Amino acid sequence: MAELPGAQVAAGRPSPLPQTGWERLSELWRRDEQQQFPEETVNIAKSAFTAGLVGWLYGGLPAFISARKAFIESSHGEIFQNRADAVQSAHRAGLRSFIRYGWRWSWRVAAFTMVFNMVSTGLSAYRDKTTISNFAAAGAFTGALFRMHLGLQGLAGGIMFGTAFGVPAGGLLIAMYGLAGETLQEKRNRERRELYEQKLAEWESRLSMTEILGQTENNAQGRPETERARELKSY
Repeated sequence: MAELPGAQVAAGRPSPLPQTGWERLSELWRRDEQQQFPEETVNIAKSAFTAGLVGWLYGGLPAFISARKAFIESSHGEIFQNRADAVQSAHRAGLRSFIRYGWRWSWRVAAFTMVFNMVSTGLSAYRDKTTISNFAAAGAFTGALFRMHLGLQGLAGGIMFGTAFGVPAGGLLIAMYGLAGETLQEKRNRERRELYEQKLAEWESRLSMTEILGQTENNAQGRPETERARELKSY
């Protein structure tokens, strides 16, 4: 038996908005119809990359300057072909330290930032609100995670450091959201609600059109039977 058009339209009803914390949390890692991740998820990756660059510069530049200076001080007795050779040797020594120590700082800062943002964003999505406590909890968790290998004392120190980092960082972000007029969570809820209402209106329009077409088809099928009944009655 052929499937009714109305059933196909009903099956295409837009999915309702997420109601629970787990639904909102799982939505952060799903692509939309344009195969794009939510803005919060993209910001996590962007902030981790930026933090990695900052960490590399923070650890690499002092190491470069220190290694270059140490090379110059320790190479007075060495013989170089010319001045350019001596300068290049000093730069190579500094560059090796820049890469070595820059990488050490880079991946640590990037990992800390990524974990912190993942936890704070996840808490904001789960609780459906952005508060200082989300950032404080994210900082405490991240600090404990990075210091837990040092035992209980390191764990406690990591929690204190993470909380001390999370509170001002969260306060700064909330202040920026206040200037923008809405938080990322509020923006996403608004855009999600507007998209749902648009899809629902389109679906209702298609549904009403299907009902009109179905009624027209029924009327067209019923008309020949009425005419034939009149002919039989005339005989």
